[in-house]
Amino acid sequence: MQAEDVKRHLEAQLPGTRVEVEGQGCDFQLNLISDELAALSPVKRQQQIYAHLNAWIADGSIHAVTMKFFTQAAWAERA
Repeated sequence: MQAEDVKRHLEAQLPGTRVEVEGQGCDFQLNLISDELAALSPVKRQQQIYAHLNAWIADGSIHAVTMKFFTQAAWAERA
């Protein structure tokens, strides 16, 4: 599994969300930039992301995922 595959998949499934992915093999760190996702509770945010990754988790392509959520403004402040 490549980081770019995870990025493309999540961005296709979550319009309006920017996804930055680090990692390789089966361990990934996700930075998800979306005002909509950031407004949800932590559990709801993770549920939405895992719903799109469950097939890869089930077949072992992804073993571990770390997620951080940012609003557009918070992400821009990092630069």
